[in-house]
Amino acid sequence: MRADYLEEPEKIPEFWICAPDDVGRFLDGRIRKGHVRTIGRTAGGRAMRAAFYGKPRRGKGTTTFSGSLGFGDFAAYRGPDNAKTVYMAMGAVHGGEFEGIVGIVNLLAALETGRDLLGNEWPGITAAAAKLDRIVLLPITNVDGRTRIPLRMESFRGSDFTVHEYLNTGGKKDGTLIGWPQCKEHIPLDFSTVGFPGGYPNDNGVNFQHDDFFRAPQPETRALYELTAAERPDVIFNMHTGTQFIQMLNPFVDPGVRGAYRRLYRRVHTKLTLEKLQPTDDVEKQAEPGSRQSWAFNLDSALNMNCGALAVTVEGPAHDYSTGKRNGKPFTHSPADIVRAHLLTHQEAMGFVADSGGRARWSAKKPA
Repeated sequence: MRADYLEEPEKIPEFWICAPDDVGRFLDGRIRKGHVRTIGRTAGGRAMRAAFYGKPRRGKGTTTFSGSLGFGDFAAYRGPDNAKTVYMAMGAVHGGEFEGIVGIVNLLAALETGRDLLGNEWPGITAAAAKLDRIVLLPITNVDGRTRIPLRMESFRGSDFTVHEYLNTGGKKDGTLIGWPQCKEHIPLDFSTVGFPGGYPNDNGVNFQHDDFFRAPQPETRALYELTAAERPDVIFNMHTGTQFIQMLNPFVDPGVRGAYRRLYRRVHTKLTLEKLQPTDDVEKQAEPGSRQSWAFNLDSALNMNCGALAVTVEGPAHDYSTGKRNGKPFTHSPADIVRAHLLTHQEAMGFVADSGGRARWSAKKPA
């Protein structure tokens, strides 16, 4: 790897916490209202640590999720506390995408103190959290991939995304990019065939956003299966970096949550538009889900089928490059803008779960 690819900014903002050791210190030293526990181990044996707020679901239903769909009553799967509302978010399924980690760490700060790490107050997050029964936050999901990239923050490089792409999706032995979506052609990836494997795969070479979900899931996926089966969240936000503005991607999930997806999309994107964090100020245009987002079977689909949650990949802007335009003019998100966009996204998603009643109400059994 070229030495200049590992250059960091001269001054890294204190609110920009995304390196594994720094996140670990934050979880150990700053979480007081919630509690932290290890939910599993990565392929490389590293701890996957999550923070929990509120009381977990108790008891079990009488059937499987699939059985409840056939029976026509989702409560038969969830059990006696079906009506509880649970929000879950996870960052860095791809280890080179730092922004989701930073967003979740700042969300944790807001849950603990009412303020993000920049000192901004978040009464909307506090209010939404107070109406939820449970919140589960996993800052770094692919700890192997994140550990492979020895940077706390990448330097800003204008419109050149080469370094970001190299660190995240990997590089060939001649130093050129493996590229996207070419990086998905070989799963697992044989590390001996490339110059740098990037942050996408775990230490087994598997990009578990596209795991072998049914036959041989990776340790990280199995941990997520166990976690989501126990917590049975209503919404799971899978935070990624890969678009110029925050955008929820159209998930491949069961029909029972597709209507909720459209309503959630409108709520999140309306807020971001009003806050001038979308390509235009046209709410009608920006808040319409349409059909332009990807619709592919992936980790979100597997988690949906595992526990019935509306699981959604949320793509967002990068801190180290920008080619975005707002109202036709060049636009660059500052690191502070990125934090604000992520926190607004979490705030609106949490509020949606609380206000809508979650899947218990989305899938309420209709009278005969």
